[in-house]
Amino acid sequence: MSEASVPPAIAMREISKRFGPVQANDRVSFDVRPGEVHALVGENGAGKSTLMSILTGLYQPDSGAIFMRGQPVKFSAPREAISAGIGMVHQHFMLIDQFTVAENVLLGLPPKGRGIERLDTAQIEAELRELGRRFGLEVDPTAHIWQLSIGEQQRVEIVRLLHRGARILVLDEPTAVLTPQEADGLIAVLRGMAGQGFSIIFISHKLDEVLAVADRITVLRRGQTVSTVEAADTDRAELAKLMVGRDLDTGGWEGELPEMAGMSHRPVLVADQLRADGDRGLPALNGIDFAIHGGEIYGIAGVAGNGQRELAEALTGLRRVTGGSVHLAETAITNLGAGDIAAAGVAHVPEDRLTTGLVGTMDLGANAILRQYREDPISRGPFLIDRQIAEFTESLLSEYDVQPARRAAKVGLLSGGNQQKLLLGRELSGRPRAIVAMHPTRGVDIGATETIHRLLWLQRNRGAAILLISEDLDELIAVCDRIGVIYDGRIVGEVEARSTGREEIGLLMTGGGVAGAHGV
Repeated sequence: MSEASVPPAIAMREISKRFGPVQANDRVSFDVRPGEVHALVGENGAGKSTLMSILTGLYQPDSGAIFMRGQPVKFSAPREAISAGIGMVHQHFMLIDQFTVAENVLLGLPPKGRGIERLDTAQIEAELRELGRRFGLEVDPTAHIWQLSIGEQQRVEIVRLLHRGARILVLDEPTAVLTPQEADGLIAVLRGMAGQGFSIIFISHKLDEVLAVADRITVLRRGQTVSTVEAADTDRAELAKLMVGRDLDTGGWEGELPEMAGMSHRPVLVADQLRADGDRGLPALNGIDFAIHGGEIYGIAGVAGNGQRELAEALTGLRRVTGGSVHLAETAITNLGAGDIAAAGVAHVPEDRLTTGLVGTMDLGANAILRQYREDPISRGPFLIDRQIAEFTESLLSEYDVQPARRAAKVGLLSGGNQQKLLLGRELSGRPRAIVAMHPTRGVDIGATETIHRLLWLQRNRGAAILLISEDLDELIAVCDRIGVIYDGRIVGEVEARSTGREEIGLLMTGGGVAGAHGV
């Protein structure tokens, strides 16, 4: 039977979905074949998540139809989709840390009339071992989730769907928190599954990985299907152009930046044997040392959970330091309050922009002045000056290209990229001496990423010292001057960003060594 005569594993035809005034999907058509890895790409707000939520039964389309192997289907809940063989691995894993792998797989399984004996995990453990061997997804079914690495937890999510009979898998940003070696391993697993007839939908902002794993790629823009292309017939530049509707050269703006002020001879942001505990009271930072000069971007690479969040919070006054010190130039700022550290000249772009950085229920104007609301000319005594707030906010929205550029709009209604640009604009408007930025491009599209990188380079070139914490090695290598690798709360290696490969840094991230690394 020819490929053309085989119906798609999934075909979505003319799917439309509106949320109030927002048209999330506008007559989108998309299909995935048996034995295919089909990538779905687009900017934030392009409609990818809505389309997949419709496929997996979370939302109902306003119009359009879904066909499964040529037959019309309709899923009113996710459990109906998984029963039909469609499962989704979300970017944020849905696992219970205190349970074992087998217990997490058991959760949600129907009792099949067998009552309490379903709690006997022995059979499940055997089945999981067999699935792991078959697909190259080995994981100890008796291990507790909290004992597993991020990559192993992802395996659990995939194996759980396979155990429930899924033949069509949707993976949302599956490599976002993986080391390069883990990402390469996952790509190999997905290609192997496709070879066994599984259909994989791969959602990612990492275009190089999309090109490495996919057979075909569908691009969405502003809720519509722009194009579906063969991966072998396209490249990164063409995909980026399809996504944003214009030529995009992530390095082309470097020549347009103001001339560098030059790296200062004296360090600006210094951590000396820095120690701090995590949320559970156990040591999270075990003697962190680094010195960042003005006019330098220093990256922190590492697998999630090795002390990155605690480091950012210790530097910015949100977590108590239990040992060592932090200096801003010659001034000790160890254990000062967050407000005092900000006033001293340290800007902070936090990991979770809507929990720590912005207030989603407040408008853009209120969020824009959260740092300056006590200062002249924004306020006089206890009174806020509305005209000054309006001028400051409108200038910030224009300079940082925040859309919609309406002061009264609620922050929670903005896309992730526009929220991040607003946050960066507020933090950078005071010309800080040092900047601590944690995952500044996480969850934002390629156009917003380009803007954010440009903003960081502007600050570097005017002489600021920047600490950039990211799990995206490509970003760190492209943007940073030096990279320190954090493992188990320590800097285990330090490398020049542009003279070290991803694989070498990835080895350090797992606790291994690298030739030529400093500080091991």
